Amino acid sequence: MVRALMIGVGGVGEAIAVMAKGKEWLEVLVLADYNLARANEVAAKLGGDAAKFPTEKVDAHHQAEIEALARKHGVSLIINACEPHFNEKIFDASFAVGCNYIDMAMTLSEPHPEHPHKLTHKKLGDHQFAAAKAWEEKGILAILGLGVEPGMSDVFARYAADNLGFAEIDEIGIRDGSNMEVRGYEFAPNFSIWTCIEECLNPPVIFEEGKGWYTTEPFFEPEVFNFPGGIGPCEIVNVEHEEVLLIPRWIPRAKKVTFKFGLGNVFINVLKTLHMIGLDKTEKVNVKGVSVSPRDVVAACLPDPAKLGDRMRGKTCAGTFVIGKDAEGKDKRVYLYQVADNEECMARFGCQAVVAQTAFNVVIGMELMHLGIWKGAGVLGPEAFEPKPFMERMAGLGFPYGIESRAADGTTLEVIKAPEA
Repeated sequence: MVRALMIGVGGVGEAIAVMAKGKEWLEVLVLADYNLARANEVAAKLGGDAAKFPTEKVDAHHQAEIEALARKHGVSLIINACEPHFNEKIFDASFAVGCNYIDMAMTLSEPHPEHPHKLTHKKLGDHQFAAAKAWEEKGILAILGLGVEPGMSDVFARYAADNLGFAEIDEIGIRDGSNMEVRGYEFAPNFSIWTCIEECLNPPVIFEEGKGWYTTEPFFEPEVFNFPGGIGPCEIVNVEHEEVLLIPRWIPRAKKVTFKFGLGNVFINVLKTLHMIGLDKTEKVNVKGVSVSPRDVVAACLPDPAKLGDRMRGKTCAGTFVIGKDAEGKDKRVYLYQVADNEECMARFGCQAVVAQTAFNVVIGMELMHLGIWKGAGVLGPEAFEPKPFMERMAGLGFPYGIESRAADGTTLEVIKAPEA
């Protein structure tokens, strides 16, 4: 049986709890958050089972508090569902108490001080990979980036490399787009604005064989990508993301790895404005005697993404586009994807699509770890494991995947697998 401590009970944390509730392998999932009222709200939504879903107040700035809760509840797994600036504390706490660990976004990067749009400096996950040997020696497992992107996208990359007939892989590109709208707001991100700012304004990172990891300017190299599920063409741009740091470690024959996201002009312009006037900064400033982070102020002024589900309409698509050659040397392009419909997610889980599409991957990961199908020690990415057991479970949670081959102009040549339950 699984006894887990989840740090962070925002939209994604709530969705994880909702999806895990009926699993026979779940004994305890501690709901811990700085806002205890929020944790209690989610516990009530789950039926008020205090034995299975106890709630706790925790300040994830303080590693000792996390360690104390893990010991109090006798957990063997810590799930990090917080914004990524807490990752180092939660990751280190898991190691200190000897718990396995799952997160959905790795420890943060730091731009190169002199050439931020050319060279990497401290990369996403560097803090965690530096501790890999110690985790291995201690016999505990950290799975990094087990959301939808990173996470499912990495699983797709491994599956394509192993099973779809690629003799050569020229590029693995994660491609994300949607037609989601939030009614009643001119600007309302459907995911944490803190995370959006971090991902979108940091220098995007790219991997290339022979060059290694390097960076570009934000919103660089726009292209139009045709998304399935009725979404259609969207302009996508380079964004910093974990897959680019993970995939080359376990799929070394990929000659290039990229991540592009469909932000839209309104979103890009808002982010550029926040950056221009310094509201993207995390360093605290003094405002009439109160010390505050500008980015935290922005987050506080915007609507809570976890509360927007009934105002959202549309679909979001996450996927992995693999370009290469088959055994005969012919060009081969395959897109593996998952489309989540907001109305369906609200009806089934009471959670909006973006957080639900992130959360289901953690639940599958918990089950695979419990069953010993995904096992090991050290610090690993999702592509380090056998992908088929993961993909076989997606439809059962309401997130079926699809696979299609494409022509060079982006049109669909063949539906290899339709996303049917």
